[in-house]
Amino acid sequence: MAKRLITGLVVALLISCVFTLWLSKKFAKPVAAAPVKVQYVAAAKSLDAGEVLNSDDLKMIDWPSNNHLDGTFSKPDGLVGRVLLYPLPADQPITEKQLSTPGGVGLATRIPTGMRAISLKSDEVVGVAGFMMPGTHVDVLVTFRTANNSEPTTQTVLQDVQILALDQKTSPDPQGKPTTANVVTLLVNPDDAEKAVLAAAQGSVHFVLRNGTDHDHVSEKPIALNGKVEELGPKQTTGVRRVVTVSEPVVKPYEIETILGSKKSTVSFQ
Repeated sequence: MAKRLITGLVVALLISCVFTLWLSKKFAKPVAAAPVKVQYVAAAKSLDAGEVLNSDDLKMIDWPSNNHLDGTFSKPDGLVGRVLLYPLPADQPITEKQLSTPGGVGLATRIPTGMRAISLKSDEVVGVAGFMMPGTHVDVLVTFRTANNSEPTTQTVLQDVQILALDQKTSPDPQGKPTTANVVTLLVNPDDAEKAVLAAAQGSVHFVLRNGTDHDHVSEKPIALNGKVEELGPKQTTGVRRVVTVSEPVVKPYEIETILGSKKSTVSFQ
């Protein structure tokens, strides 16, 4: 009797194991295949803008092939000696857009293709009391006088332009301290470079600091203290202006009509 009981328990256990295995295979979720990895060249450590890359700054990292990055490098060959245009954190893949052209040195390596760098004179007050730093964005204003308007007029000539350098400094102070400078170098397109040269020739240049996330361009008219404004003339080249004078309102004289019998007379006065 005991032998039959043990045999029955063993058979039941085997049936239970087979049934459990069948259920686990039937309802088990398929395991997703691991994504294929590719290797990109990345920064081996945190790098600052303007640094010249050497072999110790580079390393290879694994990257999912389904998350492709444009302009990356699969080999470090050719990257040594290139200059970074922007800061890079450690383990960040390096792309072509983040690098200067091969063989570039100095400030020129930080100027993207199609852009220009131009320097304008500044001082401690005009430079927002020293709070301008490389990488911040500013508006450029010019105050000038014309032959038709002796009062000073202020015009916004550039908006949301990036500062490349203050004097010879191309990076902010490591401790974030304000920096005073006599020369501000801006990153502009060719048309804005012409405007900046014309503005500097017409009068004194001023800089207005912007919020780094504010990239809106607003329409601002020139302003003068005496009510006269300078506006861009229609169908004229950039920087050519005409003077528009705000005329005084015409005041009509008062009239008094006097009637004496058949005679009428009118007296006018203001």
